[in-house]
Amino acid sequence: MNILDHKVCVAPMMQYTDMHDRYLLRLISKKVFLYTEMIATGSLVYGRCFDQLEFNKEEHPIGVQLGGSDIKDLIECSKKCEDYGYNEINLNCGCPSDRVQKGRFGACLMLEANHVAECLSEMQNAVEIPVSIKCRLGIDHHESYEFLYDFVSKVKESGTKIFIIHARNGILKGLSPRQNRNIPPLKYDYVYKLKKDFPDLEIIINGGIKDLDESKNHLNKVDGVMIGRCAYDNPFMLKDVENKFYNENPIIESKKEILNKYLDYVEIKISEGHNLPKMLKHLFGLSRGDKNAKIFRLKIIEAMKENSIQPFRKELDDLLVY
Repeated sequence: MNILDHKVCVAPMMQYTDMHDRYLLRLISKKVFLYTEMIATGSLVYGRCFDQLEFNKEEHPIGVQLGGSDIKDLIECSKKCEDYGYNEINLNCGCPSDRVQKGRFGACLMLEANHVAECLSEMQNAVEIPVSIKCRLGIDHHESYEFLYDFVSKVKESGTKIFIIHARNGILKGLSPRQNRNIPPLKYDYVYKLKKDFPDLEIIINGGIKDLDESKNHLNKVDGVMIGRCAYDNPFMLKDVENKFYNENPIIESKKEILNKYLDYVEIKISEGHNLPKMLKHLFGLSRGDKNAKIFRLKIIEAMKENSIQPFRKELDDLLVY
């Protein structure tokens, strides 16, 4: 089994981290570990929606996140993901949405630690690649460190070694998924303590992390950091991953270079039938912090409305600072 580097990861984000966004992020950093959006096992097993598994070979290393709780389905999907060439399979035990709860997966599974352990054990038996878990600190009134400790104690019996911990409780009723990313208080100390109590596990911290300097501070206490919205809203921040975490030179120097490489990719994908607006929306954050950022975003919207990129390429290039 390959040992994967999770020092800096980008979180799985629904409607954001699709194959096109991941390609863009990989243009900026070769070291950051990428994840797909959550893919429900039912959509693969019963809907046969295998297009959700599509990715570019340039995206490696990449993990696929599955949402589900039926062991048979998880085994089938795990095998399919391995066949597709993913480097890791992650089980979602952190999403608090109503739709996910109705399907008996996501954060509600934290109340079923023994079942989660069985799921992970069977998934690992079915594939050769690593299987990991992403969870919360707890859910609803189950918010003590003892609850988290007990959950991890039971789940680790499956042989799972990689735990990605969103350092907030999940509130299943009364808060939307978006509110669940902001309202429950962050408790980084719980995740730090978890690493002390389980030194044999690879503990990756997630939640509210805004930049690479903050990420580096977390690495004094845990094994890896998972960045979410800030990496999507400002993808160029990832260009410093190589330098700050690996003492290597950045692979790319300018936003203009990223833009043009990505638009070359977009034009190829258009010819393959991919949706142009879905690909262009990932560029909104590339101009973050630039004096022409607003105009750049408006020009992207114009290209989306026109469903054409070629007439706008030079203007977009000129609008970026460097």
